[in-house]
Amino acid sequence: MANVIVAVDAMGGDHGPQTVVSGAVDALEDNAIDKIILVGREGDIRQVLGALNYDENRVEVVHAQEVIGMEEIPTTALKTKKDSSIVVGLNLVKSGHAAAFVSAGSTGAVLAGGTTIVGRIKGIARPALGVVFPSTRGYTFLVDAGANVDAKPEYLLQFAQMGACYMEAVMGIETPKVGLINVGAEREKGNALTKEAYGLLAASDLNFTGNVEGREIPLGAVDVAVCDAFVGNIILKYSEGFAKGIMSMLKEELMSSGISKLGALLSKGAYGRLRKRFDYTEVGGAPFVGLNGLVVKAHGSSNAVAIKNAVKQCSKFIKADVVGKIREKISHEGVEENGI
Repeated sequence: MANVIVAVDAMGGDHGPQTVVSGAVDALEDNAIDKIILVGREGDIRQVLGALNYDENRVEVVHAQEVIGMEEIPTTALKTKKDSSIVVGLNLVKSGHAAAFVSAGSTGAVLAGGTTIVGRIKGIARPALGVVFPSTRGYTFLVDAGANVDAKPEYLLQFAQMGACYMEAVMGIETPKVGLINVGAEREKGNALTKEAYGLLAASDLNFTGNVEGREIPLGAVDVAVCDAFVGNIILKYSEGFAKGIMSMLKEELMSSGISKLGALLSKGAYGRLRKRFDYTEVGGAPFVGLNGLVVKAHGSSNAVAIKNAVKQCSKFIKADVVGKIREKISHEGVEENGI
């Protein structure tokens, strides 16, 4: 297999090049990734690299003078800032110089750029953002978590197909269970979108188990949970806040008395493992599935650990050939490009 080369947006995220460059270089440690390409203002990148120990043969710097801000209109920024770290990084994937691109920058710009520069897989109507959630039975892939606020039933079917490909290839789950996120388990529940999508999913060759309510996701009721991005992003953001809140409340209660503190000390290892399961930095990023190459969106507030894990995550995706498997699945379904 060819070397795994990952391009990283060194200018993206809330903490700037210091955090991103450090995390990206750390991803080289266990050799999951062969080479890192750091994209952004070369002077800023070199300044950070100067304080790090790394193999110079495995790190390349590609200069990009401009930066797309979080507040900018994505489509306008992509047209006017051709020398931005996002545009240059995505073009590295398009040209084949890199197998993946990771950015903690503007979600809208990364998605719009991924669609227009890297391009959709033939037959895919809309790429989708997929997020891996921890559950009592392992993990659930939530898709769409942020790309398509307005969706059609046919989109949800493709989201399900792509999610199933991801869980099979990356997580090793045979015939993953697929559920449609809804306000009730009964088939007749929901709005026009979910009712029609239910019929399409039920008629597909997916292992569709029916509607799934939000409370069932952390219980591992399904391996792939499908919805539009309006619903998915609310679930994602609420879950992030809930995890932080529950951990904070738990710490407060454990520190409330001497006996509680003793119990906390004895259970320190278990609490640490639980915190790690809910920590988004352990996953690092969310892939845009449906593109002709791998594009991963890291959280804007990502620390160096999150960036490292987002880069390392690319290795699994690439080696499992998720893009190829999605392409094969959609081709097998006989869907014509732009036919949805």
